[in-house]
Amino acid sequence: MSDILNRLAALLEQRKTADSDSSYVAKLYAKGMDGILKKVGEEATETIIAAKGGNKEEIIYETADLWFHTLIMLAQADLKPQDILDELARREGLSGIDEKNARVKS
Repeated sequence: MSDILNRLAALLEQRKTADSDSSYVAKLYAKGMDGILKKVGEEATETIIAAKGGNKEEIIYETADLWFHTLIMLAQADLKPQDILDELARREGLSGIDEKNARVKS
């Protein structure tokens, strides 16, 4: 599963220096984190609406859009998909309640 995430993350990293007139991703990077977060929020809303509607194909399509834009957000923050996978692995087998209570408060 992480192979596609890693390949996509590498491509998104390359798009940071692409011409924003020829790359959708470069255009998002040019808008900065606020513009990227706006798009992530839009995609999250569309995913929720798709899930509420119950159409599996729409749920898949919208979730793919959400993940894609979330990967752009991570790249903008200089994070990699592996950082998230590592965190999920760390949480594996833990109670959600215990895990949340154990988080370092900042």
